[in-house]
Amino acid sequence: MWSTSLTATLLLVSSLLAAASPISSIFQRDAALTEAQMIAIAPKSKTCDDPPAKGECATAQQAAKFTSQSFETYKVTSKAEQAAIVSLMAFESGDFKYNKNHFPGTPGQGSMYRIDNISIYISPCAVQWLTWEFTARNMQSPAFNKKYASSIPDLKDQIAKVANSPADLLDLLRENETYDFGSGAWFLTTQCSQDVRSALREGSETGWQKYISDCVGTSVTDERKAYWERATKALGVTGA
Repeated sequence: MWSTSLTATLLLVSSLLAAASPISSIFQRDAALTEAQMIAIAPKSKTCDDPPAKGECATAQQAAKFTSQSFETYKVTSKAEQAAIVSLMAFESGDFKYNKNHFPGTPGQGSMYRIDNISIYISPCAVQWLTWEFTARNMQSPAFNKKYASSIPDLKDQIAKVANSPADLLDLLRENETYDFGSGAWFLTTQCSQDVRSALREGSETGWQKYISDCVGTSVTDERKAYWERATKALGVTGA
C-alpha cells in the first residue's frame, strides 16, 4: 500500500515537473530579444553588406543575441530598461554599423561613429552646421572602459598589459562580442542611480529622458526619441 502511494506521488511530481519545463522555456524565449525586434528598432541592421567600417558592423541577429546575453548577465529584466539600452546603442552606433570612434577619432573611445560640427553644403546660398554625436554600442569614454574591463573576471590577467593604452583596452573589449555588446547593461546597472532606474522602469518618456540626461549625460533629441519609441513598441513596453 505504501509502495503504491509512493509511486503515485512520484508520478504526480514527474507530471508537474514536465509541465513546468515548457513554461520555463517559453519564459526564456520571451525574455530574449529577437532579430525582428532589432530590425524594427534599427532598420539598417538587417545586413552588413558593404559595411562603412570593415570588421565593425553587426547584424540585427548578432545584436539581438549578444545584447540578450548582456541583459541576462547584468539581470536587466525590465522591458523599459531594455528598450532604453537598445535604443541608445542603436542610435549611437548608426544601427550597429560602428563599434569605435571614427570622428574625430579619439583613441580608446568606445564609439562606432561621431561627427562634430560638420559643415553640410545645402545650396549655393546656404551652409548648415550640424552637431551629431554617436558614441557607440560600447558608448563609453576610456575611463569607463577601464572600469568595465576591470569588472570582467576573465580579463583580469590581460588588463595590466593594456591599462596605459586606451586604444588597446578598447580593442580588448571589441574583439569579444559578448564584452562589446555588454557595456550598455553594465553601465545602467553600475553607473546609474536607483532613482534613475526606478523612473526608467515606469516606461514613461519622462523616465527615459531622466536616464538620458542624468545618467548617460547627454541631450534628448528627436532622433534619440525616435529610436526609443521604436524600441518601446518592439519590446511591448507599457506606460510609454
